[in-house]
Amino acid sequence: MTSDKTKIIVSGMRPTGPLHLGHYHGVIANWVQLQNDPGFDQKYFFVADWHALTTEYDNSHALKGYIEDIVLDWLAFGVDPAKAIIFVQSAVPEHAELQLLLSMITPVAWLERVPSYKDMQQELSNKDLSTYGFLGYPLLQTADVAIYNGTHVPVGQDQVAHIELSREIVRRFNFIYKTDLLKEPQPLLTQTPKLPGTDGRKMSKSYNNGVFLSESAQTAGKKIMTAMTDPARVRRTDPGNPELCPVFDYHKVYSQKATQEDVVAGCRSASMGCIDCKKKLIAAMDETLAPMRDKRGELAKNRGYLKDVIAAGNHVARKAASHTLTRIRDVVGI
Repeated sequence: MTSDKTKIIVSGMRPTGPLHLGHYHGVIANWVQLQNDPGFDQKYFFVADWHALTTEYDNSHALKGYIEDIVLDWLAFGVDPAKAIIFVQSAVPEHAELQLLLSMITPVAWLERVPSYKDMQQELSNKDLSTYGFLGYPLLQTADVAIYNGTHVPVGQDQVAHIELSREIVRRFNFIYKTDLLKEPQPLLTQTPKLPGTDGRKMSKSYNNGVFLSESAQTAGKKIMTAMTDPARVRRTDPGNPELCPVFDYHKVYSQKATQEDVVAGCRSASMGCIDCKKKLIAAMDETLAPMRDKRGELAKNRGYLKDVIAAGNHVARKAASHTLTRIRDVVGI
């Protein structure tokens, strides 16, 4: 049972491929910080496999393998099943039933105005996204949070509009059914460090420019050595501008201040070449990531433990969701 003062975090990730460093710094690292925050009473972190189907419906055979690998990455990089509930969305069918109920009261125009609706259609123009599942994914997002009485959703600034729509849907539900049962979630803004792909663009599996959490230090190092640098620095003797160099964005995340200052001075004066700059970065990355890579290797040997973590989380999540859905059915009258 939750009270009006209970604070609950709900957040998920789609299993559309192996996780990369952008996922770690953009989501997982923040989850690790939040799971240790005593200001929140409960934390639900889930694999959003139904959400993955909104764009990967024709590639669903790969999802099951990605689910376990994603949870493996979460555990290796600090998410603790003793501090957060880790589960798989499709193992809790109450999400889908609440989405159905919310779809009965939500105007289509509300869904069509979501900023990412048209943007994603343009970005993924090679796919047919004129489906109800894609149009209705904000309803599923709302259900994901409301089914656990979620009060806070960690998001970046570009996702605040999604949370505002969830708030509108919740208000409409509570108004129609004369209840205050569903909670209006608040966006929990997170600062994400800039970490571009090896080609300078946004890190993405579709661009094939990611450094993946499951890769060895050697493989990651080779990728860094081929990464794009300041495009204006054509020759070794040309001075560069670190602020225009994607590699320096990594230094900001991984390197000590002294190393960053050394790199800036060497780049601007052309006394340091890009290869030496990258070698310093690789050393700094290895120092930070080595313990997590080692832990991932150990966890990968024990798939039984991984399955147990997921099964336990599924059980707890479903128990909570079932309790909420029973109350929702009562107020709806079915």
